Amino acid sequence: MSIKKVVVAGSGVLGSQIAFQVAYSGFDVTIYDINQQAIESAKLKVNHLKEVYNKEFADEAPKKMPAVLSRIDYQTDLKLAVHDADLVIEAIPEVIDIKTNFYHQLAEVAPEKTIFATNSSTLLPSQFAAATGRPDKFLALHFANEIWHNITAEIMAQPQTDPKIFDQITQFAKDIGMVAIPIKKEQSGYVLNSLLVPLLNSALVLWVKDVADPQIIDKTWMIATGSPRGPFAILDVVGIQTAYNILQIQVTQGGPNTDILAIISQKLKENYLDKGYLGESSGQGFYTYPNPSYAAEDFLKH
Repeated sequence: MSIKKVVVAGSGVLGSQIAFQVAYSGFDVTIYDINQQAIESAKLKVNHLKEVYNKEFADEAPKKMPAVLSRIDYQTDLKLAVHDADLVIEAIPEVIDIKTNFYHQLAEVAPEKTIFATNSSTLLPSQFAAATGRPDKFLALHFANEIWHNITAEIMAQPQTDPKIFDQITQFAKDIGMVAIPIKKEQSGYVLNSLLVPLLNSALVLWVKDVADPQIIDKTWMIATGSPRGPFAILDVVGIQTAYNILQIQVTQGGPNTDILAIISQKLKENYLDKGYLGESSGQGFYTYPNPSYAAEDFLKH
């Protein structure tokens, strides 16, 4: 079976990017979310991505864009969304119960042919394999934020994944313009987040302990490594809600840093989430958007 029709479940920052990249690469894609308000937000994100791609790929994108947009559909009814899907990419919140419940619902309405893939940042696909009702056709397919720049697609099987499905999704990743990163065994965080999450947590510890302000921490990292963003700017892009959800999972799992991670979670909730400061997507996080100070020409000079 070749993959032609794709559903992206969850229209957040990364879900919308995945859907747009899939459509840009010539596939039909349906964006599914739980209500019309979420869908209207998704349409705004898609419109923004249209402008991003037109700017980033000016030689080809404007000519392709009418066809790209015609390949994107929107749906709030899960059964209708997946009725003929070859692949469903789940990109919903990093909360175990939410994902488990979603897979139970998906298993009831998806055709037998449909492959399920989770874009989870930190959770293992084996945690949800039973809930899918088709563990042989279930694996992880993880993309990085700003998918048009950061073209990694990490493919990670769980013990029951059919090797042919793994190979098929690896090829699909290449077909949508990604560099396929095959993961040899299950690893929380895959490759990318196994490297990134400790960096972000270390920065948050420095902040909570009042060692340095977020801007100073970012400036230090950017000057020393040449990175275009520091950890707090990265948190704004990833989304503070996502970072909070991941911290909650780490706290639940326990470990030597549980106490400080719990303090960080509470501070993020009180100072940012409860105020609607979600990061770049809301216009306010550790920085103010659309013109964050870390992007200013003189940020690293003083």
